[in-house]
Amino acid sequence: MKTLRCNSAILKAMFALAVFAGAALSAAAHPGKDLPTLINGEHRSEANKARNVYRHPVETLNFFGVKPESTVVEIWPGGGWYTEVLAPYLMDHGRYVAAFPANATRSRKAFDDKLAQKPELYGKVAIMPFGAPANLNIRPEGGADFVLTFRNVHNWIEDGNVDAFFGAFFAALKPGGVLGVVEHRAKAGTTLAQSKESGYMTEEYVIERAQAAGFKLDAKSEINANPKDTKDYAKGVWTLPPVLTNKDVDREKYLAIGESDRMTLRFVKPASAK
Repeated sequence: MKTLRCNSAILKAMFALAVFAGAALSAAAHPGKDLPTLINGEHRSEANKARNVYRHPVETLNFFGVKPESTVVEIWPGGGWYTEVLAPYLMDHGRYVAAFPANATRSRKAFDDKLAQKPELYGKVAIMPFGAPANLNIRPEGGADFVLTFRNVHNWIEDGNVDAFFGAFFAALKPGGVLGVVEHRAKAGTTLAQSKESGYMTEEYVIERAQAAGFKLDAKSEINANPKDTKDYAKGVWTLPPVLTNKDVDREKYLAIGESDRMTLRFVKPASAK
C-alpha cells in the first residue's frame, strides 16, 4: 500500500509539473493581450522595445480609442513595429489589416516572413496592397473602425498621392470611424518644398488635407512631442534615431535628442457620411 501511495504521489507531482510547464510554454507563445504587456512582450526585439519610450504605443492607441474588438487598418506598416502590438491585441475579437505598399516586393517578403515566424500571434493578419492609382480600395468587409498611419505622410507628397490616400482612408472607414495620424512635425511656416527635403510636415498641411477628404478634426495630443528636436538638420529627420544617417558623426548628440517631435491627430468620419 505504501508503494502504491508513493507511486500515486509521484504521478500526481509529475502531472502537476507537466501542467505547469505547458502553461509556461503557452504563456511564452501567447503573451498577455493587454497593451502594456504586449509592448514589452518576448516576441518583440530589444531594439523595438527600446523605442517604446519615443513612440508611446499604449498612450497613442488609447488616445485614438482602439479596443480589442476593433477593426483596424494600418497604412504602410513598414517592418511591423506596430503590427507586433496590434495584431495580437486584435486577434481574438477584432481584425487587423495591413495596407502594404503595392510595389514594395522586397519589404513585403520580409513582412510576410515575419508573420510566418509566429502564426500564434500573426496568423489572422490580413494584407491588402495599397498605392495609387490602382490599389486604393482598402475597405475591409463591413468597413473599418480605425485607419492608422504612423510617420508616413511625408512619403506621399513627392508623388502627389496625399489627397488620393486620404480619400481612400475616408472610404475605408465606417461612418463615425477614426483616422489616427502620427507624423514628424515641422515648424509652422515650413513650405511643402522644405517638407519634401526634411521629412517634417506642418500640422496645418496635414489637417487641411484630411479635412479636404471629408474628415473632421476631433482632437490633438502631445503624447509624441519632443521639444529637444530642433528640426534644422542638413539631412532632415533622418539625422535622428532610429536612422542616424550621419552614422558616428555627432551620434551621441542625436541620441540625446531622441526621435523626432511628432504631431498626433485624431480625425473622425462624420456619422452622416457614407
